[in-house]
Amino acid sequence: MLKHLSIENYVLIDRLEIDWDAHLNILTGETGAGKSILLGALGLLLGSKNEGLAMKDTSRNCVIEATFDIEGYGLEELFAEEDIDFESLCTIRRIITPAGKSRAFVGDMPVQLSSLRRIGSRLIDIHSQHQNLILSSEEFRTRTLDTLADNAPRLSAYRALYDELGRARSEYRRLAAEAESSRKDEEWLRYTVEELRAAHLKEGEQIETEQQLATLESADQIIQSLALLRQTLDDEQAGALLTLTQSEHELARLSDRYPAGGEMAARLRSVIEELKDISSTAAAETERIDADPEKLQKLSDRLNTIYSLEMKHKAADLSELIAKTVDYERRLAAIDNSDTELRRVREQIDSLERQTAEAADMLHEARASVTAALSESIEQTLARLGIADARFVVELERGEEFTPTGNDTIRFLFSANADLVPQPVERTASGGELSRVMLALKAMLAKRSKLPTIIFDEIDTGVSGRIADAMGDIICALSATMQVIDITHLPQVASKGSTHMVVYKSDGRTNVRRLSAKERIDEIAKMLSGSTITDAAREQACILLDNHQRLF
Repeated sequence: MLKHLSIENYVLIDRLEIDWDAHLNILTGETGAGKSILLGALGLLLGSKNEGLAMKDTSRNCVIEATFDIEGYGLEELFAEEDIDFESLCTIRRIITPAGKSRAFVGDMPVQLSSLRRIGSRLIDIHSQHQNLILSSEEFRTRTLDTLADNAPRLSAYRALYDELGRARSEYRRLAAEAESSRKDEEWLRYTVEELRAAHLKEGEQIETEQQLATLESADQIIQSLALLRQTLDDEQAGALLTLTQSEHELARLSDRYPAGGEMAARLRSVIEELKDISSTAAAETERIDADPEKLQKLSDRLNTIYSLEMKHKAADLSELIAKTVDYERRLAAIDNSDTELRRVREQIDSLERQTAEAADMLHEARASVTAALSESIEQTLARLGIADARFVVELERGEEFTPTGNDTIRFLFSANADLVPQPVERTASGGELSRVMLALKAMLAKRSKLPTIIFDEIDTGVSGRIADAMGDIICALSATMQVIDITHLPQVASKGSTHMVVYKSDGRTNVRRLSAKERIDEIAKMLSGSTITDAAREQACILLDNHQRLF
């Protein structure tokens, strides 16, 4: 439940601190005093988008913060799913900067607005007059029956099957479209794959072949250079190896008298060995390299084949061409295997459709089992609220298509007169009747939902007298098991509260004050008689508040 709310720099509110009672909190005040501003601030706190009107003073942040006692409401799993530490006293804070940027925190952890909305929807249910329109929402009607039927586990099991069925159907459509598209190119694909397979392409062969071809094209020059090198090194009259070997021997003989000569002789031996190796390599390369026109043509033809295929398939290099070959082969294999794969997925879809239908049947049966009780409860409550001959019928019809919540179409039918055939409630009920139907539904749902707090924003509009008193009794009864905040203009409802606060405007700013017992009598008397409070109005206020509160 909501324990404390602080609002700073929001629209007409400069700074406001409110402590809330655990049961029925009454909020009253003149039109325009700012009651809707409080709801707007709570809406922002619970994840509503900032519409750009949050700032009162554009030089500082707008800060809205609330403390909730959430022990015992089963929210631990939700907090774990959002990766937020659970604490029984939970503080939620929303900050909006003058630049319009928004930050939200649960505890000390920053959260996205989507997470804030998800958590907020489990903390407070704000019901205002315009929300009577949700009676026209199929989602609301379905959620109502599912709540009463305790359908959460059945709905979870159904939704898992529904999602899996959706994925299987998408996979089937993808495979079918791919097979259809590929079949148009099947002849071309088969020819192309055969052509590329016949080329026997190997990774890295293009570079290797280009290098071999470059060598063969310069074979005469290379052989000539190698011959010159060998002559320079191995000439019997003046070859480098002969000359260097003689020098090495002379220096070696002087080593006992000239140590430096010995060192140079050793270094020369290393050079001579290296030169011998170079000479040997040059001899081997001379034997290997052969200006063979036939081999040259073969290498050239191979490169032309590779270049031609790369150009034909718009490949930047051989690696890309090989990758394209693999893709063509995959597409061709998909064509060859498409019938088998489509049949496999079709069988999977058939199985999932049967399982989903069975799960939908379970949802339908559970919903059908509570329709009579729902109708009876709503009619009884409406009778208390002055519509004695009301008829409320839940129409449950099976459909052909699966939806995220099953295959039921649910309608709420209403008639205020027993002689009239019930029609969809959103089309046939007046504004006052809609308010009473919604209160009856909320009262029934609140008994089955573990919701900490519900806020009624003038849900009692359009009623008065005995009906207003009955409406107050119903709202008061709700507060026995949950926290209720009720914004009202009716003294009969206001008198039921366990605490009473008045919203007023002072110096253009919205304020909230908790009323003392005497102030509460005056406030209810004002609601009865207008701005001029009469003794009769005070007397009636005392009666409403019960005689033990009378001060006069």
